[in-house]
Amino acid sequence: MAFNVEEFRSNLLGDGARSNLFQVSLFIPAFVGSAEASQKLSFMAKTAQIPESNINHVSLFYFGREVKLAGTQRQFPSLPLTIINDEDFMVRRALESWLDAINSHSQNVRAPFALSALDYSTDATVTQYGKSGDILKQYNFVGLFPTNISQIDLSWDADQIEEYTANFEFQYWNTDSTT
Repeated sequence: MAFNVEEFRSNLLGDGARSNLFQVSLFIPAFVGSAEASQKLSFMAKTAQIPESNINHVSLFYFGREVKLAGTQRQFPSLPLTIINDEDFMVRRALESWLDAINSHSQNVRAPFALSALDYSTDATVTQYGKSGDILKQYNFVGLFPTNISQIDLSWDADQIEEYTANFEFQYWNTDSTT
């Protein structure tokens, strides 16, 4: 039979993973924020992503037919986070300071305490939880740093909590199934 609800349900373990059961852990470098800002970010990160996994391919043509072979270049798209803003602006201030240390607004230079990638980058983790609170999967982002903080839209005719997006680049990610 092509359609069997019971067979489908028996293959859907734990009623399916839920996209709202996650946490972001990101250590904001000490030169731009406090440990409190890093801890607060884990609560204020409203959206995150489980990362893509991409490798390029190389095309060869043989008698007019394209033959695709696995390439050797891995690509890692940026990690966007949507962050809830509260009235102390603690997380946003830390992210703004982090970007300013990488390249200042007025002088177009890097801060002396952030001269190398080891100084201005950090690691982060996105953890996916099950409905019972157990960890289903963790993704570790290595060598992460911010490249963009979006605007916060203000309006007299909206009564809502402010949000903004921060984009982060990273060197690579790994998880329990990768090296």
